[in-house]
Amino acid sequence: MKTPYYIIYEDRLRKNLELISRVSREGNVKIIMAFKANALWRTFPIIKEYVSSSTASSINEMKLSLEYLGDDVHAYCPVYTEDTFTEFLNGCSHITFNSLSQFEKYYPRVKKFNEASGKKAVSCGLRVNPHCSVIETDIYNPCVPGSRFGVNADDLPEQLPEGLDGFHFHALCESSSYDLEKVLDAFFAQFGKWLPQIKWLNMGGGHLMTRSDYDVAHLIKLLKKIHSEYPHLELIMEPGSAFTWQTGDLVTEVLDVVEDAGIKTAIIDASFACHMPDCLEMPYKPNILEALPEDSPQGISYRLGGNSCLSGDFVGDWKFSRPLEAGAKLTLLDMNHYTTVKTNMFNGIQHPSIWLKPSEGDPILLRQFSYDDYKTRMD
Repeated sequence: MKTPYYIIYEDRLRKNLELISRVSREGNVKIIMAFKANALWRTFPIIKEYVSSSTASSINEMKLSLEYLGDDVHAYCPVYTEDTFTEFLNGCSHITFNSLSQFEKYYPRVKKFNEASGKKAVSCGLRVNPHCSVIETDIYNPCVPGSRFGVNADDLPEQLPEGLDGFHFHALCESSSYDLEKVLDAFFAQFGKWLPQIKWLNMGGGHLMTRSDYDVAHLIKLLKKIHSEYPHLELIMEPGSAFTWQTGDLVTEVLDVVEDAGIKTAIIDASFACHMPDCLEMPYKPNILEALPEDSPQGISYRLGGNSCLSGDFVGDWKFSRPLEAGAKLTLLDMNHYTTVKTNMFNGIQHPSIWLKPSEGDPILLRQFSYDDYKTRMD
């Protein structure tokens, strides 16, 4: 297979889905898929065997779920618009509003729609902000001071408005069950008095339950505790990364090696800016299959440089047991979440192809990109 390419492994994906199904079953919680982490719909037939509900923050995500995953779509947008809200009404089972003003603006339309549609009723929720920060990187922290996300407890009336069925909070990012416990403590302290008035609680995303060191038993214990104290509440979680955590890689080739100020940079045929943007935004350094362990005292150090013209399109450093030369293949691990959904064609850089390695048989090409993909973006 010609580099660069993403490759997704069915066996790894199913392993994650089996664990997610176990948590859903034992914790009595609806777990729905967040498309913002992964929208590779050609893998949805596998996912649909385990989960058919989704969360959408745009019309496009909603349409993708309706076409390829399922019709139980939970929408949340920071703001809805007049020209799209009717589509959300027709396509979603749940609509969560970011503010009381947005709820007040659109609820009359929801009520009218529900009265006219008979069996199909859309349930409304309100995003609330527990202001409990457990995320170190501010760009991913929805609870920082001045956040535009969610309503504060001080701004809620004693009696919730008619038609408000649920609360939604999102305060995690690739976090542990113990981080969730801290957020829940803050949430119950601030918003607990309104829980008898609602029907469901959506605990948002960021629950990295498929990470090897995640305490799944502790998570299930937390969920059971909520059920024991609020047996009327339906619990919902919408993890993103957990679905596709460590299920795919990006395979690249070294094209050249340059050196300046004593720093060796191996330039690859992929780009961090275009194909792995979270490495620069988060930032984080992905593991490389062919590199030595990070704490290795031996080895030759290299940066990896992307093939775009952006000066900052590099990440490093890694150690290798022998010198890197043009033609060497490098496998950047865990590149199936927050990658393909964020990629771009800056500089006209060719997009990596996407492959699926099924449980049995040879890899299957899911998507090959061409000049037409770059050109038609500007049509």
